[in-house]
Amino acid sequence: MSKEHTYTNGEVTIVWKKELCVHSTKCWRGLSSVFKPGQRPWINAEGATTDAIKAQIDLCPSGALSYRLPNDVAPDPEAEPESLRIEASPNGPLLVKGACTIVHYDGREEKREKITALCRCGASANKPFCDGSHRQTGFSDGPKP
Repeated sequence: MSKEHTYTNGEVTIVWKKELCVHSTKCWRGLSSVFKPGQRPWINAEGATTDAIKAQIDLCPSGALSYRLPNDVAPDPEAEPESLRIEASPNGPLLVKGACTIVHYDGREEKREKITALCRCGASANKPFCDGSHRQTGFSDGPKP
């Protein structure tokens, strides 16, 4: 299970799971007033409105960033499951969109929500999850030269 780092502005709690980050740079390129790589802490929850923060986090391709609101309730385990969608991102990970359970090689089970980025280049140091290694290996969907 990934360790959570949380940051709050009192209206929204930003949750970051470092181990799931694929370093797409979407967070800080889209909302640099909140996400500041190289600074500690790197997330400034006071840097934008709650709506702007939620909208940017919803663009996170790996699910490493998520948020909680004060009135959020835990999902009902008896509720009808949402449909699951799997997309191959261009030259990158498989994006599993929707709730799923990852069963690790050692039998551990990990419940995931929203988006999960799975490695398809084989180079990730955090398998089965993508860690962005496909950029260094030159992984490509196209034909091999």
